[in-house]
Amino acid sequence: MAILKPRSRSISIRLSEEEFLTLKQLCSVTGARSVSDLTRDAMRMILNGASRDDVITLRLDELRTQLKHLDRKIDGLASVPRD
Repeated sequence: MAILKPRSRSISIRLSEEEFLTLKQLCSVTGARSVSDLTRDAMRMILNGASRDDVITLRLDELRTQLKHLDRKIDGLASVPRD
C-alpha cells in the first residue's frame, strides 16, 4: 500500500506495561494494524475537533465489538463436548 503523505516526524511517550497491553488489546478489538495506527487515529480525532460525544460513541462501538467477540468465544466454548 502506497503512503500518500510520508511520515517524517515522530513523538515518543512512556507507558506503563498495563497501558501498553491495553492499547494492544484495543488494536485487536478495533482492527487497528498497530499501536501507532491506533494512537494516530485517536490524535487525528482530537485534532479534527471530535466532540466528547463522538469519542463516547466510538468507545461504545468498540465495547460492542469486544462484547460480540466475547460472545462468540463463549458460544464456542459452550459447544465443546464435555466428557
